[in-house]
Amino acid sequence: MKSCPREIVIPFRPIPLDVPEGMKPNEFFNSTENLNDLVQNNGLLSNPENLLLYRKALGHSNEFDTSIIYNTSNVILNPLGRPVRRTQVPDNVKHVWNRMNQIIIEYMLEQYPDPGKHLVLAGEASLDATWPLTSPGVPSIRMLHNHFIVFDNKSLSEAKTADKANPNLTDGGQHSLFQEYMRDVYRDFFNRALKLKILKPMSGDESRLGLTNYPQGLPCWEIQGGADSLKDIQFWKEYDDILKGFIDFYRTFFTQVSTRNADILPDVYFPDNVENILLFNNDFMATAKKVRERCITDAKYANAIRWQPAFKQLIYRNDDGKLIVTISQNSIGNAITELLGVVVNRVPDADAYEGYEPKLIERLLEVRQRLIDADLGSGIKTKYWPE
Repeated sequence: MKSCPREIVIPFRPIPLDVPEGMKPNEFFNSTENLNDLVQNNGLLSNPENLLLYRKALGHSNEFDTSIIYNTSNVILNPLGRPVRRTQVPDNVKHVWNRMNQIIIEYMLEQYPDPGKHLVLAGEASLDATWPLTSPGVPSIRMLHNHFIVFDNKSLSEAKTADKANPNLTDGGQHSLFQEYMRDVYRDFFNRALKLKILKPMSGDESRLGLTNYPQGLPCWEIQGGADSLKDIQFWKEYDDILKGFIDFYRTFFTQVSTRNADILPDVYFPDNVENILLFNNDFMATAKKVRERCITDAKYANAIRWQPAFKQLIYRNDDGKLIVTISQNSIGNAITELLGVVVNRVPDADAYEGYEPKLIERLLEVRQRLIDADLGSGIKTKYWPE
């Protein structure tokens, strides 16, 4: 079987939402009105911490697909003032969120135990306002949310080969920039800054999926102990540390791009490592110089840069059944599945979707009940399922 990125077709039921006259769709999708509709039509469970479990109406997979969003739309009306990464979430909320993550991932692994038959993944994406609102691919809801997705490997193997130039397999050149010019210092920074006990660095050959040959060049860590380690709060601290390390690297690099020989940022998480590893590395500083000089002469290139850290962080199961963590710059595309070489082509087809819907909802209600039993929220009633 050919190892290549795949483009899978996923039918969905068109959403009957009317965008008010004079508003762009992405402006409306950030509104409290739209988020209320999300709760009423697709909400599964909510809790006092403002965490909302919901069905993905525009899903990535009709096998299993759900999300948790930190729904601050009613308490923070400014869309640009809402938390967009785990490091901005209050500790008590993050504690509940981690428990919800653990239970949902455990459910997916129980229901889909064979890595040869199903691709299981869970992850989250930064939704910062880090590019112009008029650019393609601007996130439609500026609040941090998780994805929990299962793909049938048979369907993936039968899907057509994805074009490697597809926007959902690119990141505007920033990943390739890190890989081509700063690969060694990028990994050295992670390895020296992070004191990990559960997460173990992996090679690219070990972490890649045979079906797609992805991830491509991303730093990866094996979760030693597998699913049981997700019940250990130490894992979630290390999961956060990987994000913190990524944010330090990203912010430090683009600060140097923006301002030659800029001072170390005052609020980095690993200041000693930033100073000793990054700001004293010739490859790191020379690459910042290349990008800075191009920004001065190439307006289109400069406009495409995401000056603030945008990321996708993922837990997935590889071909050997190991659970792996990886992280990447957020792409111009808007699908977390791209990290694993899966492009999702959503097509409106209510009849086809309804064929998948009963089993999909059955699974979502099963995992909802586990969350309710663990005192992680209360069920929401919609026209598709009971409270």
